Amino acid sequence: MGVPLFGVAWPWVAMPSGRRTCNYFMQSSRITLTTHPHVRNIITREIIAVALDTFRLYRVRFALTALGVMIGTASLIVVVTVGLTGKEYILDQIRGIGANMIHAFYPSGPANTPVHDYPTMEDLRAVQQQVRGLAAASPLVSLTQLIPIGGGKEQEVRVFGVDPQYRQIRNLDVLAGRFFDDLDSQEHAKVADLTETLAQRMFGTSDAAIGRSLRIGGLPFTIIGTFKERVETFGQSELASGNVILIPYSVSRYFIPGNTVEQMFFSMSDPSQVEPATRQIEAILQSRHRPGSVYRVENLTQLLTVAAKTANALTLVLLLVAAITLVVGGMGIMNIMLATVTARTREIGLRKAVGATAAEIRLQFLAEAVLISLIGGVCGIALGLALPLSLRFFTSYQIPISGLSVMVAIAISSLVGIVFGTAPAARAAHMDPIQSLHYE
Repeated sequence: MGVPLFGVAWPWVAMPSGRRTCNYFMQSSRITLTTHPHVRNIITREIIAVALDTFRLYRVRFALTALGVMIGTASLIVVVTVGLTGKEYILDQIRGIGANMIHAFYPSGPANTPVHDYPTMEDLRAVQQQVRGLAAASPLVSLTQLIPIGGGKEQEVRVFGVDPQYRQIRNLDVLAGRFFDDLDSQEHAKVADLTETLAQRMFGTSDAAIGRSLRIGGLPFTIIGTFKERVETFGQSELASGNVILIPYSVSRYFIPGNTVEQMFFSMSDPSQVEPATRQIEAILQSRHRPGSVYRVENLTQLLTVAAKTANALTLVLLLVAAITLVVGGMGIMNIMLATVTARTREIGLRKAVGATAAEIRLQFLAEAVLISLIGGVCGIALGLALPLSLRFFTSYQIPISGLSVMVAIAISSLVGIVFGTAPAARAAHMDPIQSLHYE
């Protein structure tokens, strides 16, 4: 059976290995790889067909070789998935504290005077008027009280006077009851919200605390809700101790006279406005107080950036570890291809005898190496994606999947085939045809 090309039938020639190849090698003295695009297309198709025939002939050997690349590629996909999942988890934890939150406070007074210069409610109102994009704002003042917890024992707790918007700024989860609102604040209602830890210590459960009374500074307060921070802050927030009671700021003035506040909390409607708003708030506070006073205005943007960079660095390290597996798989490809070249020495000699060029021989064996690597890469990608896809399908966890990692895996597996298939291909291309034909 011939292949018609420019009116010429190109018959098939049987190889010693049992495969077949097109008779274009006999015509290579007149028609080469670069003569005509149609000829190049036929040669390319024939090279791919021979590579597939070789794979089928040595399927067990090549499948075991592709296994190394498959494991390496699957490791790469899994590592990227784990890295992305860990990164999202860390960033979600930080965002849970308040990604748009800005925290302002007065750490110390002037170095040469003991007089403190705390911010005031007028400062808070000035910030609300001058800074655009503010979604919420709340002052904070604190006092320490001894609260009876039963059994004749008392517990030292911290009482914070805040505005109702404090809950929104700090992303607090109300576990039972409700958080005090603007009406409670305007009416100076003596209501309180307890942390989950304190409620359990005093009343057993969060639900049991609702409606109970406690005395703060000699005044009776009704517990209307219990809450907790949305994420664990590992002792790095004002609520970390767990023994905290929140009351309306307007009521806290019964215990703390004056107009000063210890801390101010703000939340921006747009995360991109956090950094410029932080600088603006600091400038407003400095302009309204003595030149020697120092105010700190902070946000979590820098922490988010550092956390993202750290997660990316850890992912890169894990990728380098996974790359070692791919290198081992590539060495397996090189080893099996060298053995294949030796086994097909007479075939190479026959191809060269009928006119095949060194470039064509090199391309043939390089194509076979890349085919092994690609098959292993595709199977590895399927294996690597099976874990996150299964978790997304069978559970509620939305594991992130990187499309870029899939493309990188394909590219790397191809590169492994090219790099580690070059030496065997070059060895085959430089074989002497006469010696090859006499090889036993």
